[in-house]
Amino acid sequence: MAETTGKRKADHIRICLEKKAQAKKVMTGFEDIQLIHRALPEVDREKINLSSSFLSKKFSAPLIVGAMTGGTEEATKINASIAEAVEKLGLGMGLGSQRAAIEDKKLEKTYSIARKKAPTAFLIANIGGVQLVHGFGLKEAKKAVEMIDADALAVHLNAVQETLQPEGQTNFKGVITKISEIASELDKPVIVKETGCGISAEDAKALEAAGVKAIDIGGVGGTSFAAVEYYRSKNPNSKNETLWDWGIPTAISLIETTQTVKIPVIASGGVRSGLEIAKSIALNGKLVSISQPVLEAAVKGTTQTEELLSCLIDELRNVMFLVGTESIESLAKVPLIVAGKTAEWLNIRGFDTVSYSQRSTLTFEY
Repeated sequence: MAETTGKRKADHIRICLEKKAQAKKVMTGFEDIQLIHRALPEVDREKINLSSSFLSKKFSAPLIVGAMTGGTEEATKINASIAEAVEKLGLGMGLGSQRAAIEDKKLEKTYSIARKKAPTAFLIANIGGVQLVHGFGLKEAKKAVEMIDADALAVHLNAVQETLQPEGQTNFKGVITKISEIASELDKPVIVKETGCGISAEDAKALEAAGVKAIDIGGVGGTSFAAVEYYRSKNPNSKNETLWDWGIPTAISLIETTQTVKIPVIASGGVRSGLEIAKSIALNGKLVSISQPVLEAAVKGTTQTEELLSCLIDELRNVMFLVGTESIESLAKVPLIVAGKTAEWLNIRGFDTVSYSQRSTLTFEY
């Protein structure tokens, strides 16, 4: 079982690096979000404060590297590069599903390298929601946390991926009950994250009621695990592109969840620039998680990973300057326009898209 899981992880890395496994016809929705330019920004760019907090942890900027990998030798190098970069920059990172190492102790080093290289950074352990239905419980959750001395545990939801995998597990019956049990019994905060299909308002409400401490929406627009499984399929007759773009675009999922729950929401799913990080925070996301671009940098090394993350942070600072805001807290109050297909979806679903445009941080001193 562990060997099969490890091979699948290696396949995922290879496909994400070599194939076009991104959303094909659907975009994140950030193209429909327009921040309002301030010709009179009235701030000193060099004094803009990017620091933020999440689950009682301080971050130098509201940015983490999303869960990607573990369980293979190549994953060790990737996780080491990411960990060294986030440690230096004061950010955080999630580890890939730790099922492989729970099944085979020899693989623990492919994950634990993260804490070794990032002794103070915010680290998120990771297990699958469907595994909770198929035998995993508090014991395995604790093992995942202890393996990397994690600050939190992510339970990932990947129904589309499971239904397309030849070896997939598609019995999700009772998963919310299992998540609730882990959330109430584990001595670390539990985050529930989607893996590229988004979280709806209905599911966000159920997760908050179940006791999770944060939600990572993982919306449509970035890596498609339906696409990954399409490339993994060895039977050309079984290849099906129908679900390639299945799910809720990231910006839509972000608005649905932040307007529904009070717990912090992490924006992820195709975020590719400091501008989109700024839009995510302006839409009340607490943190932003980025994966694919970091994977491409991490296979090259720590320096390239640090350079990429630093560039994203600098882009965020530029946008904050241009909308006239000096802190992450005030960025969440700047006016913006929700238009296009994103506004159409949200209006049909009954969500407020107008109040964002009425917000104001205008202050002038004469």
